[in-house]
Amino acid sequence: MQTTFPRLLLKHATERPDAPAMREKEYGIWQAHSWSNMATLVENIACGLHLAGLKRHEHMVVIGANRPRLYATMLAAQSLGAIPIPLYQDAVGAECVFPITNADVRLAMVEDQEQVDKLLEIRDRCPDLATLIYDDPRGLRNYADVGLSALDALIDAGRAFAQSHPQFFAGEINKGQTDDVAAMFFTSGTTGNPKGVVHTHNTLLDRAQAGAEFDKLSAAEEVLAYLPPAWIGQNIFSYAQWLCCGYVVNCPENASTVTIDLKEVGPTYYFAPPRVFEGLLTSVMIRMEDAGTLKRHMFHYFMDVSKRVGPDRMNGKPIGVFQSILYAL
Repeated sequence: MQTTFPRLLLKHATERPDAPAMREKEYGIWQAHSWSNMATLVENIACGLHLAGLKRHEHMVVIGANRPRLYATMLAAQSLGAIPIPLYQDAVGAECVFPITNADVRLAMVEDQEQVDKLLEIRDRCPDLATLIYDDPRGLRNYADVGLSALDALIDAGRAFAQSHPQFFAGEINKGQTDDVAAMFFTSGTTGNPKGVVHTHNTLLDRAQAGAEFDKLSAAEEVLAYLPPAWIGQNIFSYAQWLCCGYVVNCPENASTVTIDLKEVGPTYYFAPPRVFEGLLTSVMIRMEDAGTLKRHMFHYFMDVSKRVGPDRMNGKPIGVFQSILYAL
């Protein structure tokens, strides 16, 4: 796909401005962010990062869970031609030292107090790390460390800059090329220091588009983003494919509510490593063993129907009226 992530964002914002792009569960309530709102947010953050000194081809660390404003920050960095580096939010501070120093990172965007404390702890070992921006202000009111500021303040400054320089954002996006570096992901480092793996817009979007075509994905899909943003798999399915297809990405409240959120969202497209599916299967099978005789027979009968009919139905093969009724039941 010969385009870039920011260009795809603007495409969706132009063609489907009011359609939901992301949802975030906060205090038990799902909040929707439209494509036009996301584009405006990305523009304000990009202008704020420009004022903070982020340069083209420079690396920027992003640490946190799946949150619309963290994804918007990655898009904002890419809009400026900078390279976001997502790091695992559960990594200890010492594990962040090598990626930060290896990539000459000066600016980091983090989710909350936990991540701020982590980076402040290692700051003496990361001499280039000058600016820390946090999203969630809880617990950070009395922090007075040099270079520490709130994302809300950066957005406000960026909004003012965007109003006085209305062509800046689009101009920076137009400078981007499909073969520019889009992101860097660090390996786990089990055989030594982590390795920074570089991906261009084209490499990520090409594989995302291929997967979308294979699975026949459209803008009507609902996806739950619950895996670590620092993992390349999560970025393919909840970032690259999100922008390729224009479907809705739902961000759970926290790790402990994923099962509840899964039921509420009812994703049409669900990506997970084998252990997650094994856990789901085990949970269902244990419950069915404890169910009554009628329910058990119905479960096994219709599971056989779904295994027999489902693949043909997905592949567009004729399945007949009777099998269609059974499948619907």
